[in-house]
Amino acid sequence: MTAAPETPALPTTRPDGCPYDPPGEYADRRETAPTSKVRCPAGMDAWLVTRYADVRAVLADRTLSSRGASSVHVNPNADLDEEVSPGSIIQLDGAAHARLRKKVIAEFTVRRMKALRGYVRSLVDSHLDAMLAQGAPADLVRDFALPIPSLVICELLGVPYADRARFQRQSATMVSTDATREDGERAYHELSDYLAGLFTEKRRNPQDDLFSRLISDGADDPLTMEELVVLGLSLLVAGHETTANMIAMSTLVLLENPDLLAPALAEPERAVEELLRYLSVVQWGVLRYATSDTQVGSRSVREGEWLVAALNSANRDESVFPGADKLDFARESPRTHVAFGFGAHQCVGQQLARVELQEALTGLFRRVPDLRLAVGREELAFKHNTLVYGVRELPVAWG
Repeated sequence: MTAAPETPALPTTRPDGCPYDPPGEYADRRETAPTSKVRCPAGMDAWLVTRYADVRAVLADRTLSSRGASSVHVNPNADLDEEVSPGSIIQLDGAAHARLRKKVIAEFTVRRMKALRGYVRSLVDSHLDAMLAQGAPADLVRDFALPIPSLVICELLGVPYADRARFQRQSATMVSTDATREDGERAYHELSDYLAGLFTEKRRNPQDDLFSRLISDGADDPLTMEELVVLGLSLLVAGHETTANMIAMSTLVLLENPDLLAPALAEPERAVEELLRYLSVVQWGVLRYATSDTQVGSRSVREGEWLVAALNSANRDESVFPGADKLDFARESPRTHVAFGFGAHQCVGQQLARVELQEALTGLFRRVPDLRLAVGREELAFKHNTLVYGVRELPVAWG
């Protein structure tokens, strides 16, 4: 008897020579097997969904649960049956998720982010002042890309920026696919304990920040301490990891494509949308769990099965983005990308990320038009083992 073929592994290897492209298998699957089974590092089989229309349909389907912590499928130490924590805006579904989202969404409206733009611009200028005064070479990640979104999210949430080394270190462990289960749990509990102490202090001494308002505005429907901590942890980690990596990766791709600098500076909003589509730094997709039978394209998905919505594959779908593997700032409707997800769980902080990216990139290249890499690209270390893709250091020079 012929043995049944093994389920192929989830594609995780980027093509040689191009750190911006997702695994090459995605293009083949979009053509021949757009929704097909893969074996995930977490040990389970899942339907890998690669076409744009199917990815959006999966993310909009209320029968598909987000209980899998977004990208737990790439963690070999994952506990797929772990109970969802109260306050987990990423994992909760339905009314429980809507309750949490309602409590924070007003803090991230377009209007509020426009009001915050001047503050972000001042941070960009002050960090560029410091970097230029220090002199070349500089590490753009350490000196610019990481501190700006960290400062902004600390200001919004009410987290002392002096504590950044702690939460940045713990965040890095929590998004690493190489961290042991013990290290991941330790980082989670250390950050949770820190936030519990912070919320306790804000109950005694509220300030003008989101964390204080989560406490004071909840008279009719108060959040428990556990809910406050888990929600706060999600906002803090997501609020700086993705944007910091996007700033660094966007800078790198613009340095390697100097002909795109002029159109990027002329229309920064359009350029940022195209960079979000092209880079798609949430690199392993978004995990969903079928709570009932459903249909994805021509595939029947059964209750109890897992699905991986490949965001970076959807954003390279030629049927939606012609010439998708090319960075094109003249592209029509670039904002239709799914870099921020789609549906009920679409990123709550997307408007903030847009403002930060626009201000960081325009400020950087207008102030330092002769910015260049200080090393060859082959010397850069990319984050192939983290949930959010990026570069660990970005040595730059000028003058």
